[in-house]
Amino acid sequence: MSAATKLDFAAVQALEPEPFAGLVIRRLTFNVGMATKQSLEAKTTETVMVHEHIDTVDALMAHYVAGSLPEPARVLVESHLEMKPDHRLLVRDLESLAGEALEATHEAAMGDRQVRLAAVFASAPPAEKPADLPEKQGFFPKAIRNLVGYDVDTVPWRTKLPGFKEYSTNINGCEVSLMWIKAGRALPAHTHKGMELTLILDGAFNDSRGRFGPGDISVADESVDHRPVAEKDRPCIAFSVFDAPIKLTGSFPQFIRDLIG
Repeated sequence: MSAATKLDFAAVQALEPEPFAGLVIRRLTFNVGMATKQSLEAKTTETVMVHEHIDTVDALMAHYVAGSLPEPARVLVESHLEMKPDHRLLVRDLESLAGEALEATHEAAMGDRQVRLAAVFASAPPAEKPADLPEKQGFFPKAIRNLVGYDVDTVPWRTKLPGFKEYSTNINGCEVSLMWIKAGRALPAHTHKGMELTLILDGAFNDSRGRFGPGDISVADESVDHRPVAEKDRPCIAFSVFDAPIKLTGSFPQFIRDLIG
């Protein structure tokens, strides 16, 4: 773990525990660029974060503040904070602690300045981002609307199962999915070959872990085998970021019933 990352987690551990109702964090796995001792010396190192345990909200927010989450996951957290603005208090505390840690960092001389400048100018330009959608209030949080380019009434939904529609795309190496689940509809029981991070935008679903409602985040990996069921009063609309396909589980008769809906 890098020195910069250790500073983040040391700062997090100094905080008093904050209750974040409904936010369930277990494990997060992504390919990310992280600050290292070498990067402080003007070198860039790509690090793979493989099953790093992020089992507290504090740790997830620390990665958000540090800028080490891939863009779709950052957007998911930003959208969570838009839906539950009271949770920004912890983010502000972490930003303050990170600023103090940065000020305490000793300056490092940059070697081979001309070589490094030439490498910067020779690098590929950053990928173009979609233009921000108008500032009007939308159904989706602003960060999600700007990432995918749609709001709920313009999403090109595709019916995957009776009572289940989805729009999916690949962004920055992550599979990004918008899901619409009919009220009362159960999704087939499944586990995960990787990690899935899901933000509930409207409605709610229940599984063996409990209830997930608007603004809540569900984290599921290979340790979670569940069968999400949308609540009966309204459809459940969700935004997911994942890095591997799901794996269907459960009995064959139950699977057939869930497919039919």
